Amino acid sequence: MTALLAVEHPTDEHLLARVLTPYKDHCKYLRSAVVVSEAAGQASARCEFTIPESCYIDDTGHLNSVEVNICYNQMMYYLVAKSVKEGLLTGFESWTLDDFWKHQLPDILIARFAANFRRPVNPRAFCGEMEFRSVTRRALADGSPFLHAETVYRYWDDASGRCDGKAVLAFVNVP
Repeated sequence: MTALLAVEHPTDEHLLARVLTPYKDHCKYLRSAVVVSEAAGQASARCEFTIPESCYIDDTGHLNSVEVNICYNQMMYYLVAKSVKEGLLTGFESWTLDDFWKHQLPDILIARFAANFRRPVNPRAFCGEMEFRSVTRRALADGSPFLHAETVYRYWDDASGRCDGKAVLAFVNVP
């Protein structure tokens, strides 16, 4: 039996900056992302985040659900963009980076999002990872295609803080 080797793609600073362009400067929390392709058509990301101050509320002292969602979005957008660029993720074989930029905001939807807070996570410095568990091509009632993706994620810090969850994505108006 042949062992599958994981291939790591270090942070692409130019791509990361472009992925974060839609965010206001004080809401760009993703600092680095290493994308790992473990098997044909599968990819995950290991990321570092920092949230100097909350963008909407007084300091809670811990990562909260709004920030979890924002960080998830940034991590997911980067993972998809890097996967498209490197040809890593099943379901996106026909996409170009131009397709990603066109679809990034209007056509990538979170259909379901769940978070489990196990121990408070320090928002000033923490890590996260996510992976696509499945990507399948489906059709809406009108016959138009979309991609349905099941993902999992988790965050942690140096003080044993922990948060994890699942998200289901819909990529509509796909090429």
